[in-house]
Amino acid sequence: MNGRAATRAPATRPPVTRRLTLRARMALLTAAAVALAVAACATAGWLLTRNQLYQELDRRLAATSGGPPGGPEHDRPFRGTALRIEEALVRCAQDPTGSASPPPGPYEMTQVVTAAGRRCTLPGAGALEVTAADAEVARGERGHVYHDGTGVTASGAADHVRVLTRPFRAQDGTTAAVSYAISLDEVEGPLDNLALLLTAVTALGVLVSAAAGLAIARASLRPVDELTGAVEHIARTEDLATRIPEEGTDEIARLSRSFNAMTGALAASRERQRQLIADAGHELRTPLTSLRTNIDLLLRAEATGRDLPAAARRNLLTSVKAQMRELSSLVGDLLELARPDEARPVRAAVGLHDVVARAVERARLRGPGLTVDAETGPWYVLGDPASLERAVVNLLDNAVKFSPPGGTVTVRLTGGELTVRDHGPGIAGEDLPHVFERFWRSPSARSLPGSGLGLSIVARVVAESGGDVALEPAPGGGTLARVRLPGTPAPRD
Repeated sequence: MNGRAATRAPATRPPVTRRLTLRARMALLTAAAVALAVAACATAGWLLTRNQLYQELDRRLAATSGGPPGGPEHDRPFRGTALRIEEALVRCAQDPTGSASPPPGPYEMTQVVTAAGRRCTLPGAGALEVTAADAEVARGERGHVYHDGTGVTASGAADHVRVLTRPFRAQDGTTAAVSYAISLDEVEGPLDNLALLLTAVTALGVLVSAAAGLAIARASLRPVDELTGAVEHIARTEDLATRIPEEGTDEIARLSRSFNAMTGALAASRERQRQLIADAGHELRTPLTSLRTNIDLLLRAEATGRDLPAAARRNLLTSVKAQMRELSSLVGDLLELARPDEARPVRAAVGLHDVVARAVERARLRGPGLTVDAETGPWYVLGDPASLERAVVNLLDNAVKFSPPGGTVTVRLTGGELTVRDHGPGIAGEDLPHVFERFWRSPSARSLPGSGLGLSIVARVVAESGGDVALEPAPGGGTLARVRLPGTPAPRD
């Protein structure tokens, strides 16, 4: 640090729109959209009105100048002004500087433009600014022209005017142009008033739209408020039974249904977890009680100095060993079922026939009085070797456990289908839908050792490997288990 304090990067602030509430953002967007729409309509209306007023002004200019430009008399003004135009041309010829001041009189805004582009004012009229377009009309290079310009009244006051310049031919054949003008005050005044009115209407529309947008946002977001309240209630009380109304078919209703489905799934998951803990506790209680009883007997015999008979001691130790094995199996099954999906090992190619062969050898050891008839063909699947072996072992253990003394367990693996058949009491039809549930045990099996988790593990492992499993009554008695796993007869490269 060299004695200097570390420089802390400035904290980035969220955008302004993010600091606003959703209602405020919706109202702001609504107001902005309405403002743009109203402003566009107001501008279009103002331009249309301006165009209409200018067209009316142009018609008046055409009527004042002797008719519409391009008509049969378009190059002749009213007879009343023809002499005055001739007089202006003569004066321009006598006074080449064109500096003669017009005599005072009424303001008419009419003047003559010579072919040379000089301005010749009429007696008692004001003067207009001569443009290049006016000079072109005077030289005969174009027919007529409308344009805005600046005029000076006979009293010397400047004014904005609308000008029509059209060609004029004198009696002696001289070509010129005559400019007629009308003040724009009668157009600009109404346009200014209209602009103020439209601006006020636009501002009022924006305010009304903002208020309407806020009201609409409040009404639209009311279900979101209910959803927020439900989420906060669940977070505060952990009550997953909370539901919100599902009204309508819009996005909010879909969100409500999704939320209710989520809370329902969470409630079901919590119930399954509670049931799993209760069932596990119940299953653990029996072997633990038996284990504690046997150990207490051994300890009491040692404490009193009265030795147990060798056969009794051997039976107690055998029972302790069996209970320990049952506890280990139960804990292993619980860990297998509780392991999350993301913690599962990467699947690899597994020779299912090898897995079945090892499970068959174990089954023969567990049921020395039984005949295990096994025929397997090569079949390679994609899965976890340890999990697959545990599933196959569970199937064969079930068959061994329920087979009568001297019975036969038949194992076949052909074309990706593994079948395990025993000749035991079988499974009742009403029990078949429950055989893969955790801790479920048929009434006839509750007196036998086991946790009721074996077939649950089989179903889970087979599903993770992309296959399916089913149990069904076997012809002639007993149970037939079918496991189908996708794979190939030869290992893949």
